[in-house]
Amino acid sequence: MNKRTLKKSINAICDEIFAEAVALSLYGNDRNMENDDALIRSVIMLRANYISRISHPEPGMDVQAYYKDLRDKFTAEAQEIVDQLNA
Repeated sequence: MNKRTLKKSINAICDEIFAEAVALSLYGNDRNMENDDALIRSVIMLRANYISRISHPEPGMDVQAYYKDLRDKFTAEAQEIVDQLNA
């Protein structure tokens, strides 16, 4: 997976999570607005953080290992946000 594809994948996943978070905050019953706003902000920060990390890999680390670790960490953080949305 090259950088462009990885960026597109991260953008697409974050867009889906963001849309779900906004929909739940607007149409969900008995939702905590402060919690929903925090989740929406966390999606935005997640996207910005990982997109910038793709463009600027850490020096001294094996490139393949760096991007594998990046994908694994992104997946874990995105899943955590989705779990919070579904709670």
